[in-house]
Amino acid sequence: MKVDQKSKYTLIHSDEKKLEPLIEKLNNEVDDLKTQDIIVMFSENFKREKDDFLLFLGTAAHKKELGTSLVLVYKNINADDYPEDFNIVPTLIEAEDILDMEAMERELGF
Repeated sequence: MKVDQKSKYTLIHSDEKKLEPLIEKLNNEVDDLKTQDIIVMFSENFKREKDDFLLFLGTAAHKKELGTSLVLVYKNINADDYPEDFNIVPTLIEAEDILDMEAMERELGF
C-alpha cells in the first residue's frame, strides 16, 4: 500500500492480494483521516470480485457520517452492480469528479 497526500484528498494505491488487511488498516486510520476524502486505487494485477469491494461498505458509510467521502477505483468494474450510494468507478478522473460532486452536495445541505 502506498499513500499519497494530494491537495484535496488522500490517494491510496493498493496492490495487495487480499483486501482484508487494507480494510483493517483503513478502519484503524479512518479517525486520523476523518477530515480528508479518500480515493483507493486497486492494481489491475489482481482480479477482484464484486464481493471484494462490498467489504468497504462499512468504511464508506463511516466516512459519509464524518462528512467526507471514500471512492474506490478499479478499471474492470460495473458501477451498476453496487448500491447507488457506494462510490466505485473505473478511473481516477471519475473518482475526483465524485469527490467534487459530494463536496457540493454537502455545502448545499444534502
